[in-house]
Amino acid sequence: MFVDKVKIKIKAGDGGDGAVSFHREKYVSAGGPDGGDGGKGGDVIFIADDNFSTLIDFKYKKKYEAARGENGGAKNCYGKSAANLTVKVPRGTVIREEESGRIIADVSDNIQYLAARGGKGGKGNAAFVSSRRQAPTFSKPGFPGEEFDVILELKMLADVGLAGFPNVGKSSLIAAVSAAKPVIADYHFTTLTPVLGVVRTDMEQSFVMADIPGLIEGASGGVGLGHEFLRHIERCRLIVHVVDVSEIEGRDCMEDFDIINGELQNFTVDLTELPQIVAGNKCDMASDEQVQKLREYAENKGFKFFPISAATKSGTKELLNEIAEQLSTLPPIKKYEAEPFVAEMKRKNEFKITVEDGVYIVDAKFLEPIMRTVNPDDYSSLQYFQRVLISSGIIDGLREKGVDEGDTVNVMGMEFDFIE
Repeated sequence: MFVDKVKIKIKAGDGGDGAVSFHREKYVSAGGPDGGDGGKGGDVIFIADDNFSTLIDFKYKKKYEAARGENGGAKNCYGKSAANLTVKVPRGTVIREEESGRIIADVSDNIQYLAARGGKGGKGNAAFVSSRRQAPTFSKPGFPGEEFDVILELKMLADVGLAGFPNVGKSSLIAAVSAAKPVIADYHFTTLTPVLGVVRTDMEQSFVMADIPGLIEGASGGVGLGHEFLRHIERCRLIVHVVDVSEIEGRDCMEDFDIINGELQNFTVDLTELPQIVAGNKCDMASDEQVQKLREYAENKGFKFFPISAATKSGTKELLNEIAEQLSTLPPIKKYEAEPFVAEMKRKNEFKITVEDGVYIVDAKFLEPIMRTVNPDDYSSLQYFQRVLISSGIIDGLREKGVDEGDTVNVMGMEFDFIE
């Protein structure tokens, strides 16, 4: 099964919590706080692996979560940082955040791509010692790791893409000029998955050619199979438009030519801006008039035309030399640049306030790790909690909702009276 687009969830590891501890040793009185910091959570990293050609493994495993950092310990012992989670994907996989559509990474080379950062470890109580606070009884929790729903989309790395209607001879062409072994038969949609082949020319050059499953009218809108694979042409540097010049199936080759170019334009304008060569295939079964008619039509539109027969390999040498010559002047295969996450802080401090039976209920997931370390019986700990509520905007949000002094507030299960 060829799978080239999947949705998964990635979750970097949370940071370990800081420790609350006091030094105890014989003959040493009031040894002071010695709680260590928590360790950093593991990152989620993507790398390319040429042993994979589809995303089928991600169809069955949907969540990838890195390990959490260890908590800090007594005697100023720092928690151990967690190992990173490395996810292997086929080369050419583009990773997008589902919610915003931003590109996180384009895994096209041998670089390791950081997709989700692990949370920092929380500070132990030893870090909060000051001249005014000599015995803090609280620590900070670890920061949560980044978490995203992402879309993995495989866009094959090919220099040349073969476009055209089903059964025009694209598979026969790639089989004739490379070592690829696509399925070839005399019926439509024989090719159900893109096929890559390495082509070597007499000019001592080589390039990668992709046989894209046949397009039909309406493919850009979801008709047939072609719309599933148009994304694989996006990276190509050059398009070879294969047309059945013999019109053996009763279609008009010039009409076919216009329909396919229309589908490329409807999918994305970028595809129509790619250089294009027209290959009139099945010339061994066509008349000279048919070949000349398509030649004039293509050349009048500014495209170079090559009559070929993939079955007999006639004309393929001249076509390949022209492809190699054009590729030598074209920029490298398209690479998608990662986009910054501009709304990070806004999302990190999101909260929702509702009022039920006179109780102001605050739902704020970012407070969950902080709540674990709040000690209601410790004044310093409560002061820290109050500062968090103020800095995150929750106090202002409560005021906007109409809270009055003495009203009950519930923050993630912890209830207290509101005091100005």
